Amino acid sequence: MKTEFNLWEINRALLLEYFEHYSLDQLNKIPKGFNNNLIWNIGHVIVVQQALLYNSSNLSGYISDSLVNSYKPGTFPTGKTNQAEVDELKELLISLIEKTKTDYSNQVFNSFAPRKTLIGLNMDSVEDAIIFNNYHEALHLGALMAIKKFV
Repeated sequence: MKTEFNLWEINRALLLEYFEHYSLDQLNKIPKGFNNNLIWNIGHVIVVQQALLYNSSNLSGYISDSLVNSYKPGTFPTGKTNQAEVDELKELLISLIEKTKTDYSNQVFNSFAPRKTLIGLNMDSVEDAIIFNNYHEALHLGALMAIKKFV
């Protein structure tokens, strides 16, 4: 899983750059033709990673129910994300990498509820979930790259 975790770290570093290059207003702007914004996409990948690995393994993970409710699949921005939440998402973006890697090496993910993703991929293990998470985060990085042209 070394390569998979390395790819995840690279993608998260690319996501982190959005905090450095865009203002709070820019992070919150929903351009015409889009249904979400930069900050929603970042919050969404954090929430989905936790669900894919931790919830599927019957573990609680490291994020609040409030974040889950704001960024889970099927949600859209309902208002402006404030600076405190942006700061929290920025910290989680990176801190969850080490926590997840540590949990994986400590074999915390000792059970996994198999499921089929919306694209039809069968996930039968936490390793499958880690691989799918990289695919999912790459999709949202692409969305961020499209949105940034209009903010």
